Parts: sequence; C-alpha cells; structure tokens
Amino acid sequence: MSVDTQVTPGAAGASAGSELLSINNVEVVYDDVVLVLRGMSLAVPEGKVVALLGSNGAGKSTTLKAVNGLLPSEDGEVTSGSITFAGEDITHLDPPERVRRGMSLCMEGRHVFPHLTIAENLQTGAYTQKNTKEQLDFVYEFFPKLADMRGRIAGFLSGGEQQMLAIGRALMARPKLLMLDEPSLGLAPLLVKEIFETIARLNEETGLTVLVIEQNASLALGAAHHGYIMEQGRIVMEGPAKELAENPDVKEFYLGMSGGDEKKSYRDVKHYKRRKRWM
Repeated sequence: MSVDTQVTPGAAGASAGSELLSINNVEVVYDDVVLVLRGMSLAVPEGKVVALLGSNGAGKSTTLKAVNGLLPSEDGEVTSGSITFAGEDITHLDPPERVRRGMSLCMEGRHVFPHLTIAENLQTGAYTQKNTKEQLDFVYEFFPKLADMRGRIAGFLSGGEQQMLAIGRALMARPKLLMLDEPSLGLAPLLVKEIFETIARLNEETGLTVLVIEQNASLALGAAHHGYIMEQGRIVMEGPAKELAENPDVKEFYLGMSGGDEKKSYRDVKHYKRRKRWM
C-alpha cells in the first residue's frame, strides 16, 4: 500500500514550510483567578516535529488544552492572545470542530477504553471519517503489534501497548497536526525509544506535523527539528533541537550532564539567550 495516501498532513490550509499552528501571546486563567500561561507564544511549522519541554507545573499541558479547546471543562479560559491553525483563528472554536479541521491529541495517561478491543478503540478515533479501512491499515503498518493483537481487550494490554493504541487512535482522525502529551510517562526505556522512533518515522515518511510535550528532553530533542523550553507559563528558550541538546544550561537542568556534583535549578540559570522568533 502507499503510505502517502493515508495521512495527508497539509492537504489543505497552510502551504509547505509555513506555520501550521501559531500560539500568539496567549494568557490562560483558571477559576477567574489563577494565571497559568503568561504571554505564551510558539510556532509549529507544517511538516516539522516540535518539542515543548519544561518541568512539572510549567504550563505545558495547559498549553495543549488551550490549543485543543479543552480549558472550559476545567474552568479555564484564554483571556488574551490568539491561536491560529492553518491560517485561521481557532481561539474560540469547540473541540470537535478543531478535530474536523485536522487537529488530534493523544492525552497524557494512555486514555483507552479498557472494555473494548484494540480494533474497536481505533474505530472510536475515526468518528469524523467515513471510510476507515485505509486508515486502520496505516495504523497497523506503523504499529504492527496492534495488528497482531487487534482482537485483544485493551484493558489487558501493557502500558507500552496502551500508549501505542492511544497514538494509533489519534492517527485515525487523519490529522494534519498530531499532539502528544508526555508519551514516555511511566514506560520502560526500550518502549519509550520505540515510540519516539515511530514518531520520527511518521514525520519522515508522511510529512505529519507533530507537537510533543515531554520531560524526557534527550529523546524529545532527538526526534524533533525545533524545541521550546517553558518555565512558569512562558517560553524562556527556543532553537533548533540539536543546538538545544548541546546547550550547557539545557544539559545541566534537563539532561543531568552538569559535570559537577550538584544539579542546579533552572531558575538559577541567568545567561540563557533571549527567545528569538523562528520561521
């Protein structure tokens, strides 16, 4: 089968090389009181893998909820700024409409339907599609383990198998943009490596645009073209993934490679470069 006929990122909307997703000076408030995102801005060009890194509580998951329209379910709202996708303002669209436009989210925690089979779980991700046979074949090609176990009940899968299933279900919507929230969480290193290799292969072979949120900086930057580092609701550093991976401050705080006996807090880093706009 031809892989190119399955997932069609960029088939409409942004042209090649342009920003598919743009978050512009967004502020998010919970319960009308708690300010979480403080002028958050980032760009995800079409056909690229972008990694968003940060410690717990930095605002990474809130960023994804803002992009996907999920904030109202947690009494949160975008109070300032805008979010554009494929050149259109989607700041106030409801979540189903965002999915129909080509956005797909794989949430943190491997949310599968435990009493359904693998095949049935995958079908639930294709509710916006009329013909799912080709997309099922596509998912099984990238995750052959799922094909071998398609009749197995999801609740009896291992953590790694459930993560593959969650990503596969997100792919069933034929997204232009796939968003992954902490795909390595709670998984063994070998399984994490396999999942990130699959993410890179999806991008290389289909041109699928990916935004991945991760705490495992080494793997995320290894699969990404560009990276952003987030602290306290705003971007504090960005650049090509390879450059960030070699940055001494990133090595010390995120990769544990300080060369000394103690690992300092990122708040103690005073000499990182100011964020520059990346095109």
